[in-house]
Amino acid sequence: MTDDTADHSASPPVPPAALTRSAELHALLTRASHDYYVLDRPSLSDAEYDARFRELQGLETTWPALRTPDSPTVRVGAPVQSGFGRHAHLVPMLSLGNAFSADELIEWEAKLVRMAGRDVVDSGYTVELKIDGAAVALTYEHGLLVTGATRGDGTTGENITANIRTVRDVPLRLTGDAPPRLEIRGEIYLPFDKFERMNEARVQSGEPVFANPRNAAAGALRQLDPGITAQRPLRFFGYTAVLPDGRPPCETQWALLDQLAAWGIPVAPHRVRCATIADVNAWAHDVEHTVRAELNFAIDGGVVKVDRVAVQQDLGIIGGREPRWATARKFAADIAETRLLDIKVNTGRTGVLTPYAVLEPVLVGGTTVTYATLHNADLVATKDLRVGDTVQIKRAGDVIPQVIGPVPDKRDGTQHPWTPPLECPSCHTVVAREEDGVGVYCPNVACPGRQLEGLVHFAARDCMDVEGLSYQRIAQLLEAELVHDPADLYELSVAQVVSLDRFAEKSAENLVTAIAASKQQPLSRLMFALGIRHVGGQAAQLLARRFGTLDAIAGASLEEITAVRGIGEVIARSVRAFFDNPTSQSLVERLRAHGLRFDEPEAQQASGTLDGAVVVITGTLPTLSRTEATALVERAAGRVTGSVSKKTTFVVAGAEAGSKLEKAQALGIAVIDEAELQRRVTG
Repeated sequence: MTDDTADHSASPPVPPAALTRSAELHALLTRASHDYYVLDRPSLSDAEYDARFRELQGLETTWPALRTPDSPTVRVGAPVQSGFGRHAHLVPMLSLGNAFSADELIEWEAKLVRMAGRDVVDSGYTVELKIDGAAVALTYEHGLLVTGATRGDGTTGENITANIRTVRDVPLRLTGDAPPRLEIRGEIYLPFDKFERMNEARVQSGEPVFANPRNAAAGALRQLDPGITAQRPLRFFGYTAVLPDGRPPCETQWALLDQLAAWGIPVAPHRVRCATIADVNAWAHDVEHTVRAELNFAIDGGVVKVDRVAVQQDLGIIGGREPRWATARKFAADIAETRLLDIKVNTGRTGVLTPYAVLEPVLVGGTTVTYATLHNADLVATKDLRVGDTVQIKRAGDVIPQVIGPVPDKRDGTQHPWTPPLECPSCHTVVAREEDGVGVYCPNVACPGRQLEGLVHFAARDCMDVEGLSYQRIAQLLEAELVHDPADLYELSVAQVVSLDRFAEKSAENLVTAIAASKQQPLSRLMFALGIRHVGGQAAQLLARRFGTLDAIAGASLEEITAVRGIGEVIARSVRAFFDNPTSQSLVERLRAHGLRFDEPEAQQASGTLDGAVVVITGTLPTLSRTEATALVERAAGRVTGSVSKKTTFVVAGAEAGSKLEKAQALGIAVIDEAELQRRVTG
């Protein structure tokens, strides 16, 4: 007999004060879990939550009658299962057909139109992310979670209710009114960051690592001990609900997703309602090539559904296995397995030594991948990567491929650990360790590796944007000893350049002209191009717009630099160290002599109408580009960030604003349009 069905008749009567306090704690902890796991808006500190949780546990231990099936305490510590029972789904959980291209989606729609006519086109489509997780079905009776089950064979799954109850964002009781009985379906998944931290902890405790988030999530759900499941950072997204008669409780899929959210069920972001199949294809292209790289969880495509349920019913099911009215728009796989042939090290522009993986070529994310970043030596050790391992590679959009981890089951004893270098591979200087203790770097400012990467960075599009100055050409200039630092570039003559291989007179002239044109780049570009440790493009822009001139930055105290909103102590110390270095001072003076621009045309006002405001811009604005809107905010002393949080002052939303708008509304943050932004800026 489980805790949920135990007979408490012999228990002592519950005092009214304990009953009242239990109800208060129940409501407080349920709301706090929803705020933390679903809305990403913590309303209690971890310490406060733990204290209240223990208080409720104590009350339920003293008076067992207080422990209800929807108590927050049932999330952990259920009895170990002896095996999983069978659970019949209210209606079968069907599979989906696949479309692998825009043309295949168009063909899919054409088939539907031949069957149901213009009703299909008039209905439009709801499109959702296809989460790469473990499918589950949750049965609720009168709003209370009574059963959680795996998909199984689609008709019958395994009863994993005790494990499902440990998943923090699965509500134990639905919010508001719900049908007497319904089954909510969705995907259990593991976020990438939580998966990596979990694997790191397993390495430290001597346990084998998991191969990928999907398998780890599915395995966690089938643990016989729910206490083990509770330790896994599982999450949940719902995507549909069915009544006992097989119909959804809403007239459209879009309304159904809204209803799920209203009941407290987490719904995946980036869903859209599309009027045409062309709109669906545009969404799929954007998600596959842009959005996917920003997600913290795995997807393998999108799911396209005819929106109106009445039309869905007309279209029916193919052979009892898949609905005609829905299909999966599959993306190129962004996770693949290959062999780790070697681990090598690159010396970066600031001297940081970054290990990278040399891989057996593999097709992933639509591109053949041969190299992948490994970030730092500690990460190689943490993930227990060994040369010769079979490894999993992740790539999405334009993101640099990354090694998720090894596949330990495929080791045959020929693999061997990698030893980090004790000296720079470029100049053989003994390496030094970073202040944070994670990375190592070459302290030799004259290191050839640093010179090459530093000049490549200086000439890059986001820095001085010198057209035609490629990696190979910079390597040529260094080998010929025509340049050693950025100031040398402005001393190059056509005669010197044309003497190099593969340079004709015209191409040499074009390169020298492009180098001269870069002198007009603003201070923010120059600050980034100088390659100051820890100073990225945003920090360079903040400093340039706050101080206005390079001389002002060079003369600013540590306290004045730290006072710039968005600049921390690490960056400030790095800036001060750069300008205090005699070599840097000499470089700056030589650049000045060559006529480079040392001022910022869009210097920030000392104070402005948006002083201290943190602004997020999302969607397409009527007249302003994203860059123009950002500059407008920053000239008024505001700061633009890329994500919505509790610190956000307001969100500027344009057409087709997505998840950032939804999160702002959930957090109660003000949302304004372009016209209101213009008004606030002008005062």
